[in-house]
Amino acid sequence: MKKYLLILFPAVFAIGCATQNVDKSIKQNDVERIIKTLSADDMQGRATFTPGIEKAAKFIESEFTDIGLKPLPGNDGFRQNFTMVRSRSVKISASINGQTVSPDSLLAVTPMQSLDWANNSDVQVVTITPDMDFTKLYVNYTTSGKKMLVLVDSKFSASLRRIIARAGRGTTSFVTSSTQATVFALGHFGEVSSFAVKYEGISKELPLFNIAGMIPGTSKKDEFVVFSGHYDHLGIIKPVKGDSIANGADDDASGTTAMISLAKYYMHGPKPARTLIFVAFTAEEIGEYGSTYFAKHMDADKTVAMFNIEMIGKPSKFGENSAFITGYERSDFGKILQRNLAGTKFKFYPDPYPSQNLFYRSDNASLAKVGVPAHTISTDQIDIDKLYHTVGDELSTLDVGNITSTIRAIALSSRSIVNGTDTPTRVAKLEQ
Repeated sequence: MKKYLLILFPAVFAIGCATQNVDKSIKQNDVERIIKTLSADDMQGRATFTPGIEKAAKFIESEFTDIGLKPLPGNDGFRQNFTMVRSRSVKISASINGQTVSPDSLLAVTPMQSLDWANNSDVQVVTITPDMDFTKLYVNYTTSGKKMLVLVDSKFSASLRRIIARAGRGTTSFVTSSTQATVFALGHFGEVSSFAVKYEGISKELPLFNIAGMIPGTSKKDEFVVFSGHYDHLGIIKPVKGDSIANGADDDASGTTAMISLAKYYMHGPKPARTLIFVAFTAEEIGEYGSTYFAKHMDADKTVAMFNIEMIGKPSKFGENSAFITGYERSDFGKILQRNLAGTKFKFYPDPYPSQNLFYRSDNASLAKVGVPAHTISTDQIDIDKLYHTVGDELSTLDVGNITSTIRAIALSSRSIVNGTDTPTRVAKLEQ
């Protein structure tokens, strides 16, 4: 017994010291300050391509500067700049097997200003059937670089029509995919023997930018650990009781706040063995474009883990001091985190909403597709969250204490990955 206690005591003492340190470093009043700023009305809901998201970007840049982060190699500042094409449909028509498709059941996502397809051999025709994941496939197809006619089962009519309604503001495509064109048609068409699509649109190149900074590693500086959240949201939407600003306090000012808080924590702690990258992604809400660009410019084989943080504003279904990890079973990432929390009250659980396919509905998916153990940490009860994507997602609805305790738990649980002791197993590339 004495021998056991002698072994156990140092471990208990170490976790106690670490807990005290993280409690002092990650303060609730600072967490509230950050999320309050990001979700304020003057950010106008942080929609992509708006003055609101520019204001949010400048705030995050100022936080990175105050913390003392360094820009990523090759960047003069914290902006990871890229350009996309914003397109708006003027006219679209289609027929499949001689059947005319209603314009309100059609969507074209392309940087091209016109299309005229008539049984083109270079157009790939695919079908999204009821057993498939529409959200994941929408992102995959619109970033494939190919010409595709996508037939969408009526089961997903509500999802596609929401996108079509938003497309009045425009759809987005990478400039480098100048010949890409993805046309979605809603309905049941059977085996396609003939098709014709005509489209006219207006296109404009616009700038986008992730906000990214780093803490260089020491002994393993060429290995990377990513901490992230997305700072965009929906912007100005249909008014409810006079309120039209979708503030996005939980989605995802809470995750962006966590990322900033963790940057501050690690900057003032022991020097990390691995290089830490802290990034606020843009354009998650319109197709995960920020993280898609980021993934293409990272060395995936040297990126050992990604802590993507999304919607941690309220207690999870497991109660206080808990969160869940998407794709828990795809690597041992979650087991490592939980092992580092031994002796604390906090616990990480596997994703309790498998039918929602959350693993592919956030920015972690962009890195997971190239093999990175990239997982999202969340507490949101997505199946009953009535404020999700509404004007009601405001700071007043959140539990800042819960946010703070979750950030502290992420800080404690990430230590062995950051210091190079643990390396999570890889996720299978392009795993579906």
